[in-house]
Amino acid sequence: MQIKKILILKGDGIGPEVVEQALKVLDAISQKYNHKFEYIEALIGGVAIDKFGVPLPDETLKLAKTSDAVLLGAVGDWKYDKLDPAIRPEKGLLGIRKGLNLFANLRPVKIFDELISSSPLKENLIRNTDIMIVRELTGGIYFGEPRGTEIKNGEKTAFNTMVYSESEIKRIAKVAFETAMLRNKKVCSVDKANVLDVSRLWREVVIEVAKDYPEVELYHMYVDNAAMQLVVNPKQFDVILTSNLFGDILSDEASVLSGSLGLLPSASLSGDNIGMFEPCHGSAPNFKGLDVVNPIATILSAAMMLKYSFNMEKEAKDIEIAVCEVLKQGYRTEDILKNEGEKLVGTSEMGDLIANEAGKR
Repeated sequence: MQIKKILILKGDGIGPEVVEQALKVLDAISQKYNHKFEYIEALIGGVAIDKFGVPLPDETLKLAKTSDAVLLGAVGDWKYDKLDPAIRPEKGLLGIRKGLNLFANLRPVKIFDELISSSPLKENLIRNTDIMIVRELTGGIYFGEPRGTEIKNGEKTAFNTMVYSESEIKRIAKVAFETAMLRNKKVCSVDKANVLDVSRLWREVVIEVAKDYPEVELYHMYVDNAAMQLVVNPKQFDVILTSNLFGDILSDEASVLSGSLGLLPSASLSGDNIGMFEPCHGSAPNFKGLDVVNPIATILSAAMMLKYSFNMEKEAKDIEIAVCEVLKQGYRTEDILKNEGEKLVGTSEMGDLIANEAGKR
């Protein structure tokens, strides 16, 4: 019996609802394979602000550091928008990434055949699309110093600094190349080297790292072109390697390919096997408590946790197969309901259906 301690951070908005569905699926897997998943709950984001006055309590980070993995829902709510930016819910998310040294964010974009019609793009463009976006997560403009707001020449001026060191670029590049070695051995490094000094260093270091992976084809693309290519020819990509800011934007754009952010999971990894797993979507507070949102992204994030943190490849595959099977049976949440004859279900029922499939022996 494998025993794994998982920190559960349900967060804000729809976070608790989608995490509950992932836990149902994990419980089904634990029974099927005789594993034991110990769940420990803590607060992050707006709910932490309400109780402790900060978006990332010390106790939450301490528990994260002593857990085998972290499963996160989402953070944020409009009611916190007027707070000092230093203590808004999003700071909790950035803080735990930094505190756990989660420098590598993996966001798979894989098109389900059953959901081809959910995408606004033509079928011939997206069928068989299978991309892994590898995004640097703890550097770049989100964390660079100096930053702030000041009065300059009589008017308010705000500034952020995009900073990357060789070592930061090298370690994320290695993740991308190692990932490509397990896939189709192609890496597209996305930058803005025609304008930004930071991107010129990025490209220089990536080219150097590529020498250690002669089997992998490396090519480069400016971020504006990459944004266009994602929607006109997505099948050209295997692994996309890019910085924090560009990865944030491109991975959300890539959600259009699948038809919904509610389908896209993510894994944030460190150098010492601690991982945090979360859906790519936000907290969607306007849908909170309505039992209408899609839990698949969170369920697939739990599958990534089994694969990347626990080395439970077969168990992770069972979850992926269960999701496909439920979709083949025609079950849809509101965001992916497109065709006549499909069966509309809510958040909880979708979780039940996938858990039942995943638990079959």
